[in-house]
Amino acid sequence: MKKWNLVVDVAECHGCNNCFVACKDEYVGNQFPGYSAPQPLHGHKWINILYRERGRSPMVDAAYLPTMCNHCDNAPCVAKGGGAVVKRPDGIVIIDPERAKGRKDLVDACPYGAIWWNAELEVPQTWIFDAHLLDQGWQAPRAVESCPTAALRALRVDDEEMARIRQHEQLEVLAPERDTRPRVYYKNLHRYSTNFIGGAVLFEQSGTVECAADVTIELWQQQRLLQSVVTDCFGEFKFDGVAPHSGTYTVKLLAKNAENQVRELEMAGESIVMQDIVLQRPKAIS
Repeated sequence: MKKWNLVVDVAECHGCNNCFVACKDEYVGNQFPGYSAPQPLHGHKWINILYRERGRSPMVDAAYLPTMCNHCDNAPCVAKGGGAVVKRPDGIVIIDPERAKGRKDLVDACPYGAIWWNAELEVPQTWIFDAHLLDQGWQAPRAVESCPTAALRALRVDDEEMARIRQHEQLEVLAPERDTRPRVYYKNLHRYSTNFIGGAVLFEQSGTVECAADVTIELWQQQRLLQSVVTDCFGEFKFDGVAPHSGTYTVKLLAKNAENQVRELEMAGESIVMQDIVLQRPKAIS
């Protein structure tokens, strides 16, 4: 059976918040019986854009992470709901606005913090994948249609096809160790969840300094080569996807017609931007 899935490309999200606004526009002040009670104007973020900045000047990047109900196949809220939360055959999780009334305990059932408490109506709420629109024939939720960079993609495929897509596109889920089996998948999640090691390389010869392009840089750990890159025309390089608090790394700089260098680095909680690395070229023979 075909089921709904959402793919979020972190590298394509620019933090415009169109998806957040589309969600607000759809649910604030609007009641959809059997699907959702009205969302409060303030306080709720059914689609929440998280932000992380990595590095330091002059090498800084920013990543935005859209988060929402993961519509898990092994959803703790469904297990705790006792019929107040339903997992539909198409994969969508619905918190019944009538059966769940007064069930504030369901807010803490979600390990992702994606359930919000509507104090006025006394009902827990979350993003329902715009199930009411999909049931009317819409091809995607409003959040997907409002995204100007196609960072959000709704797929209705069977589980075997989704497993193939996940492997082919190297998709990940949030907190896989919780074994909730989310149906929201992330591409380029490393942009938000990991660190990088980067810097710039310069050539110096007879007092003249210039950007060192085409220098091979290798990243090693415990005598194992992890990544190899080449500096760009500005002499810059970056090793991405390095786990925080992952220990000691060795950076090897291998240049033609210049001295090679080896640097030892300790990866703590933040990305490492190395100070300009100057490689000495031998003096020209007159």
